[in-house]
Amino acid sequence: MDGQSIDLMADIGSAARLAAAELAYATPARKEAALSAAADAVWAQRQAILDANALDLAYGAEKGLSSAMMDRLRLDETRIQGIADGLRAVAAQADPVGRVLAEWDRPNGLHIQRVATPLGVVGVIYESRPNVTADAGALCLKAGNAVILRGGSESFHSSGAIHACMLAGLRAAGLPETAIQLVPTRDREMVSAMLRAVEHIDVIVPRGGKGLVGLVQREARVPVFAHLEGICHVYADADADLEKARRVVLNAKTRRTGICGSAECLLIDRGFYARHGAVLIEDLLAAGVEVRAEGELQEIPGTVAAQPDDFGREFLDMIIAARLVDGVDGAIAHIRQFGSSHTESILTENDATAERFFQRLDSAILMRNASTQFADGGEFGMGAEIGIATGKMHARGPVGAEQLCSFKYLVRGNGTCRP
Repeated sequence: MDGQSIDLMADIGSAARLAAAELAYATPARKEAALSAAADAVWAQRQAILDANALDLAYGAEKGLSSAMMDRLRLDETRIQGIADGLRAVAAQADPVGRVLAEWDRPNGLHIQRVATPLGVVGVIYESRPNVTADAGALCLKAGNAVILRGGSESFHSSGAIHACMLAGLRAAGLPETAIQLVPTRDREMVSAMLRAVEHIDVIVPRGGKGLVGLVQREARVPVFAHLEGICHVYADADADLEKARRVVLNAKTRRTGICGSAECLLIDRGFYARHGAVLIEDLLAAGVEVRAEGELQEIPGTVAAQPDDFGREFLDMIIAARLVDGVDGAIAHIRQFGSSHTESILTENDATAERFFQRLDSAILMRNASTQFADGGEFGMGAEIGIATGKMHARGPVGAEQLCSFKYLVRGNGTCRP
């Protein structure tokens, strides 16, 4: 790690610490005003953002990015409208800072409260998706945190254009512009500098592929909220409603293949298969999905024989692995072996079977009769998300503003002394 990166990180980090101290007591109204103004700026500057995105798309094509990565990178007016809407949704949420999480009285007369507080400074390292610039900036600001954003080299121009809108929002509300900082260089050394900046950053959130997240988890000295992969399963139970199952399976795989909530494995109960045949597989094939099938499913025309490493694999493409299982326990055993603790969905009309699935799996998100594509903070009513956390410490599932808070204890006495 070169000295220039260390010096730049020190400058950015010191400024972030000062901004975080001010944000910790900023009023809800000022934070809401900043985000609303940023949303207005995003829409007003949409052509500038699209022009910047065109530069990034050309850069990504030159680098040979996959179709899934290019889809994550691409912006259009609809997606820019979504960015602005996300900012407004976060702005309208109840402020999470200062919430009384619990309170109680002790026999000695002490009154104790546990109160939500900001984490401090959040570092976000992300690839491709320029919308993360707005989502992460908004959620961190709402929770009273300063944020240091390090976007991928492929989204450099788009992220810069969106960041300029976030700064306009901060200025309009009279909040420090250093509350939302974007690393102003493509230099990869800045990633290493952030991962080691324990004196400046309280938590790192990586958003990207397995390579990036694995690097962060291996090398970070700062605590990390992360998921390594989104290996999401859909299980069609014997008691599934056929039409619901057909809709959900297609949506879970094909709506957007490049997101972490895309289904990567279809598990079909032998009872469902005996009753309904190959209809789920045929639907996927008709939609242009490559189905990598195992066992009896290989006999379905158009499928490809699955290889052992196709299970537990994140394709992020129009590809899905498929296997027959023996009931819900067979599905549970498969997911325990091959899952990544992200999102799993069961398709069934049997309440007891669904409850068994929910109780015996420990993924961050479990669904019933719903597409795994709903694994998203915006769809959970959080306005946006900074990522999906699959670990078990502090935050799990979509990380929104509430999850970007810690807490402190407020203890009130009346000259109370301990005997």
